[in-house]
Amino acid sequence: MPIMSASFRRLPSALALLAACAAAGLAGPASAAAPPAAAAPDSALAQALARIEGEPLTLEQALLAAVEGSTDARLARAELDAARGALRRERGGFDPELSAVLGRNSSEQPTASLFAGASVLETQQSLGSASLSWRSRWGTELTAALDAVRSESNNAYASLRPQYDASGRLGLRQPLLKGFGAGADGALVSAERSYESALAAHDDAVLGVRAVVETAYWQLHGAVRDLAVQQLLRDQAASLLAETRVRADAGLIGPVQVASARVFLAEQEQAVLDRREMLDQASDDFAALIGRRPAGAARRYLTADEPPHAFAAPDEAATVAAALSANLQLRSAEKNVAALQALADAAAGNARPRLDLLGSLGGAGLAGSGRRIVSPFGADPETIQTADIGGLGESLDQVVRRTYPNWSVGLSFSLPLGGRAGGGERDRIRASTQHAGLLLESARRDLERRVRADCRELAANRDRLALADEGVAASREQVRIGLIEFRNGRTTAFELVRLAADLAAAQQRRSQALVRAARAAADLRRLTADGPLTKESGQ
Repeated sequence: MPIMSASFRRLPSALALLAACAAAGLAGPASAAAPPAAAAPDSALAQALARIEGEPLTLEQALLAAVEGSTDARLARAELDAARGALRRERGGFDPELSAVLGRNSSEQPTASLFAGASVLETQQSLGSASLSWRSRWGTELTAALDAVRSESNNAYASLRPQYDASGRLGLRQPLLKGFGAGADGALVSAERSYESALAAHDDAVLGVRAVVETAYWQLHGAVRDLAVQQLLRDQAASLLAETRVRADAGLIGPVQVASARVFLAEQEQAVLDRREMLDQASDDFAALIGRRPAGAARRYLTADEPPHAFAAPDEAATVAAALSANLQLRSAEKNVAALQALADAAAGNARPRLDLLGSLGGAGLAGSGRRIVSPFGADPETIQTADIGGLGESLDQVVRRTYPNWSVGLSFSLPLGGRAGGGERDRIRASTQHAGLLLESARRDLERRVRADCRELAANRDRLALADEGVAASREQVRIGLIEFRNGRTTAFELVRLAADLAAAQQRRSQALVRAARAAADLRRLTADGPLTKESGQ
């Protein structure tokens, strides 16, 4: 008995470490009454966590970095920019268009006619034209055009030199079948719906990045905690190996217990390596999500926040209804279906024959400088002086006042024989719209399934966490009893280490419960669009 007492006085490491872990519960629930000194920040687990090297990062810092550096968010932004550009292009098709032409030409034409006025007719012209056209979303095409020509010729019988000719016209073309209504602005309506779809997809991508990063953050937290627990278990195994050797030297236990302790220590050393690799992998995955590596010489990220310990159980039916009405991924799919439906409506309208109403209203003007003309008729040549009519301004004024008016009205009809081009495009777009509608229905069903699963996860979280706390408490009690039995020689070192391993496993299950609940809450926030959104308007 004196020898046994002496050996127990030499148990400062293994039993003290196990006692600290049993008392602290490896950092169990914060609500435990009157925690002992070992549960303070200088407890065994806190010391093990402090020994793990890395760059601490809060959840908010990680979310901000992820939104800025995530490739998923940037890809969604690029798709949004492309949709905005397509919308601007389609809107540009209905903008007024101003065009102008200026030119000058000269020609020499040999003639054989007595009345040509010259053997070689030389003509020089300066011409200009301007037009303003506009197409409405109903397919109406309006055109206002003004043309002016200044002509000079060596024709001896030309009464005006120079001569100013002007003409103006207001034109109308109104499709009555093909190209009318949806057939005219179908591409624009589709681009508007596509932009709205891309905007919703961008906002959903931002929420998705936040949800994924938050989940990865808590998984990283669990990996850090698991490594700390495993290091504690490794330290316990090393300490108990030393104690078993002391007790074996004292003749209190046999060599088989020493061998068992050595085997267990080797297993825990390998487990520490595995946990460290898992932590590094989790940190690398997390760094890839947020788009940046730890600063300086830090090789990994560490979490600076603790996961929430309790979540309110959501009402399943109400949450499903909220998700179906607010989910951004669903909204994006709905807008995509609407974009295809707009194209389908346009294709159906443009598969019909073309019947257009045509009309125009215009006027002409003539002006120029008078000159003397020698008449070729009669026995005696006669000189005729033509009157000055004015310059270019006069001819344009005649056009505006419609001194010499003109108008036209009519119908234009065309019918493609067979109608395969328009009908084929209509059938293709209809099939694409039906396909998108089926994908939308599938997305609705999948959304409801995910929301219900997350609601059940959060509803069960309170019970799951309570059971995990009960498991931790029971494991602590097992370790306490095992310590007493070990001191009394009624159990082996290997059995004591196994009890400590059970306590570590119970703590890991509790960490997993917290991570599962945090993941479900983050996913539910994304599915119900309960997060920061990017509000933009079409340009």
